[in-house]
Amino acid sequence: MNKQEYIENDLKYIWRPFTQMKSLENEENKPIVITKGKGIYIEDIDGNKYIDAVSSWWVNTLGHSNDRLNKVLYEQSQKIEHVIFAGFTHSPAVEFSKKLISMINNKLTKVFFSDNGSTAVEVALKMAYQYQVLKGHSEKRKFIALKNSYHGDTLGAVSVGGIDMYHKLYKPLLFEIVQAISPYCYRCPMNREKETCCCECLKSVEDILKTESKYIAGIIIEPLVQAAGGMIMYPPKYITKLRELCDKYNILLIDDEVAMGFYRTGKLFAYEHAGIVPDIICAAKGITAGYMPLSVTVTTDEIYNAFYDDDTDGYKTFYHGHSYTAYPLALAIALENLKILEEMNIEEYLKPKIAKFSQELLKFKFHKNVGDIRQTGMICAIELVKNKETKEPFKYEDGIGKKIYLEGLKLGAILRPMWNCIYFITPYIITEEEITKLTDIAYEALNRVLPD
Repeated sequence: MNKQEYIENDLKYIWRPFTQMKSLENEENKPIVITKGKGIYIEDIDGNKYIDAVSSWWVNTLGHSNDRLNKVLYEQSQKIEHVIFAGFTHSPAVEFSKKLISMINNKLTKVFFSDNGSTAVEVALKMAYQYQVLKGHSEKRKFIALKNSYHGDTLGAVSVGGIDMYHKLYKPLLFEIVQAISPYCYRCPMNREKETCCCECLKSVEDILKTESKYIAGIIIEPLVQAAGGMIMYPPKYITKLRELCDKYNILLIDDEVAMGFYRTGKLFAYEHAGIVPDIICAAKGITAGYMPLSVTVTTDEIYNAFYDDDTDGYKTFYHGHSYTAYPLALAIALENLKILEEMNIEEYLKPKIAKFSQELLKFKFHKNVGDIRQTGMICAIELVKNKETKEPFKYEDGIGKKIYLEGLKLGAILRPMWNCIYFITPYIITEEEITKLTDIAYEALNRVLPD
């Protein structure tokens, strides 16, 4: 098929995610036909190359078409592509689990497999609730979640979400939660300055716990960065203090590391910055370096042992599973991914790149429409505002992010916006020269839409 035929057939047969399909009638919104990728670049059918500045929805870590991962994928496919994980096991599952737990090296010791971030969250919520029931606390059936949060698109994950545009319509189908204030430092709900605050916004959680802890099974958070909420970043001390509250009121801390895990923040998992250990973590995206769907929910022996019993009536069995649980092809890649990251000494490898992003972000500082510049490890965000003094945001219908995205494509970079934010979540292999090139493209795209 030629390009036009690909596009026509796409629009005829495919219903796209997060897309108003009627908008694709406009020529500028037609899907771009991608044919290949290498390193930080993807290439379309016309030969145009684009820097993948968003790691193809935050999953790609080692670049496109990594030679070692390609080889492992081929080799595993010659052995066993998939096998039922009820009553059977295989080398990729065992070796990956052993490797991951050795890298975590704390009380998180048991791995439960699923196949995407949403299902990892579903597993965590069900696991936390059943654990409370098994411990004699059947009244603990609510969860605390934060405003502006996003934990996936299955109904359980949507229940603990906090973005109205994504979640409001489905409210009649969702289970009950208690929503707490979001730690949005740039637009602090407590009118504090982020340099001197004491996490006063956490009082919202404590107020809930003071009156309702008897009914709360756990709290779920995105650590350090509320990604889909607009790359909202907050300090590690918030999580440190939150862990103390969870211990005080006997509720579980569920840490959704789906977007932040596997060194996005500079450490294996973001919670490490806070010096704490959650009760349950959910991880996906970077787990296979963007090659295949895979996720894990990792928990403690304490939670695992509550389910461990002769269980003649099935009451203590955790009834959750997927057809592709512990998918051998994905796990072979995930294991090789961990080996590569370890060989790269990835924490040290990323430090100069994190510093380079910090330096290059300064070029945006004095633009009249740049309200806030945020960075956590390899994640950078630039929040755009109508008025710098009042922090007045652009309206959704202004489409500022979309316009910058289109200009970015013309200049050779994918700058998919998140609300009023331009952001960078690149593959780790981006060079310092490419960081300069990318941020220059972003600044030019911004200036074309909002001349300074």
